[in-house]
Amino acid sequence: MSSAIDVSRRVFLAGGGTLVLGVAFQGLPGAKAQAVQATPGFSPNAYVRIDADETVTLTMARVEMGQGIYTALAMLIAEELEVPLAQVRFAHAPPDGSHYGNPRAGGAQITGGSNSVMGAWEPMRIAGATARLMLLEAAAQQWQVKANECFAREGYVIHTRTGRRLSYGQLSRQASNVAVPRQVTLKSPQSFKLIGQPAKRIDVAGKVNGQAIYGIDARLPGMRFAAVAACPVFGGRLSQVDDEAALLVPGVSQVVRIDNAVAVIASHTWAARQGLAALKIVWHEGANASISSDDLRADLVRGLDQEQAGLALAKGDAESAMRAAARQVTATYYSPFLAHAALEPVNCTVEIRADSCDVWVGTQAPVRARDAASRGSGLQADKVRIHNHLLGGGFGRRLEADYVEQSAELAKGIKGPVQFIWSREEDIQHDIPRPCYVDRFTAALDPSGHPLAVAHRVVGSSIVARVAPGLFRDGVDRDAVEAGLGPYHWPAAKLDFVRKEPMPGLITGWWRGVGPTHNCFVVESFVDELAAAADRDPVAYRLALLPLDNRSRAVLELVAAKSGWQQPMSKASKPGERRGRGVSLLHAFGSYLAQVVEVTVNDAGEIRVDRVVCAVDCGMVVNPDTVKAQIDGGIQFGVGAALWSEITIQKGRIVQSNFHDYRMLRLSEAPRVEVHIMASTAAPGGVGEPGTSAVMPAIANAVAHATGQRLRSLPLQLQKI
Repeated sequence: MSSAIDVSRRVFLAGGGTLVLGVAFQGLPGAKAQAVQATPGFSPNAYVRIDADETVTLTMARVEMGQGIYTALAMLIAEELEVPLAQVRFAHAPPDGSHYGNPRAGGAQITGGSNSVMGAWEPMRIAGATARLMLLEAAAQQWQVKANECFAREGYVIHTRTGRRLSYGQLSRQASNVAVPRQVTLKSPQSFKLIGQPAKRIDVAGKVNGQAIYGIDARLPGMRFAAVAACPVFGGRLSQVDDEAALLVPGVSQVVRIDNAVAVIASHTWAARQGLAALKIVWHEGANASISSDDLRADLVRGLDQEQAGLALAKGDAESAMRAAARQVTATYYSPFLAHAALEPVNCTVEIRADSCDVWVGTQAPVRARDAASRGSGLQADKVRIHNHLLGGGFGRRLEADYVEQSAELAKGIKGPVQFIWSREEDIQHDIPRPCYVDRFTAALDPSGHPLAVAHRVVGSSIVARVAPGLFRDGVDRDAVEAGLGPYHWPAAKLDFVRKEPMPGLITGWWRGVGPTHNCFVVESFVDELAAAADRDPVAYRLALLPLDNRSRAVLELVAAKSGWQQPMSKASKPGERRGRGVSLLHAFGSYLAQVVEVTVNDAGEIRVDRVVCAVDCGMVVNPDTVKAQIDGGIQFGVGAALWSEITIQKGRIVQSNFHDYRMLRLSEAPRVEVHIMASTAAPGGVGEPGTSAVMPAIANAVAHATGQRLRSLPLQLQKI
């Protein structure tokens, strides 16, 4: 259905012969309903700009890091504005939470949580529709006819009766003086021309021909380059540095120090790297120098029996059902620290003057980056300018701004612009990793194996308590327990959380989601164990826990049909190999998703993922090509995490340093992936993270089917079979 939207609260800016539209939302922190004078060309507080040369520029409130969001947001605008997608250009939004805040993230200007399309679904369409109405009115005034006698198509306003037409560029000046309509009617889905259709991504051409600019590509006149080393032990600091040999390296000009790091400044990166290697550094390692992963894991295990916990959900009397049940099943699961290891390592270019600081960076959180540069430079935030770029991978790492603060602090003693690049080793060993967790899941069963009650305790770090302390309430991190009971209808259930932080100095962060990436592994592995205990087919057992009219049920039934679940698997091609098939189900990030995974395990215990079939209901789809690519990419990302990825701690520092010991999935190891999108009229859900979350338990369940071994810890490591 079409919908009439009240736009009286929203501010649309006009000026200088250019029609510029900005949208401010009540309820966002700092939002102001006042007009701001726009200037020709780029406007930092507007979403849409229409120039006399017919170019439509969309200022992107979210950032592009390979997920196709620039294309999706452009399609939303172009659909209602009635312009060809090829006519749309994009610009990065400046740090401005009042105009570019994400309504799905409490108004913060961040890109993450798979919620960019969810948050933009209505606002971007409203912006496009309002612009279209103003252009129609401008043409009607010029022709001295009624606006309802005109229509818009392909960047033109056309008079229905006479066929006269004016381009948007020709109308932009006059439209700037048109009153903003108080209501707009958005198109019905049946009228969509772009939304729901495959579209080529508007950012791909530049990435193919080399014109795309990432943070690491920033180049400025007189720019120098820096190599950085920070204390390898979390919480440690710099004690002393002998820089005599480093300063003799050709090209090295300077060595700068802060409390816990040192940087070598040079005319090119290689000289900076050589200079850093020549430094003689003494670190004060501090109290954490003896801590290991075993110590941290033991502390998490103690949390399983801790009496005090934050209660996240209680349904019925689960404890009484547990005591009365004739049979219980309990399992404990472990999920490790995980690094982000984005293709583009952490980097930041900074130029500090007496009264200003400019930062060139790729960030998922421009306001956080600005504030971090302010702290590092010692300048007020309004003296800092962020020049955001495309991101060569984020996965949550670039929601943090520690590297921006470090770079700004180091740059205080340097004249002119300098680019700080963390080596791959620095990037991994000073990452802000995903938390490790220990989970215990218990079920009380009736004689047929059907659950009467379940209890799930999550023990781990709280990212929310660090980033947004006001949202950590009653001892519960809602993000950490998301999807903690799965999509199932349990007769009685209890879900609680025990906060256990790792050693001081080691902070944890988001990693392509957090709660679902470990909770889906726990829940779906455990449900498979329950099915085995009941001697039931895993798909049939899950269906018995779902109502008939249910979106989770629909994707599970679809994936079972598309994967050939009821048909025998093909046999292994080599002696000693075994094949298995596993299933998983997820409701998170506003989407419903089911996967079936086929694996082959050889007699050495090596696991190969052969095929992944996925069914997804993510509501209304903007660009189906992007949905398939995001699900596929998320699955491949999750396969690597399930089989190899793990960050371990020894002597207070991260052991892994590069891709030789932090294994990633290689192209030759990538499974065949099939993605089946269900038609839906529901509001859009997210797709960036669900594929990663759901594939890990499906692999574990497939391995159990193939070998009979239940693996409850990630990464999945089999003994010889």
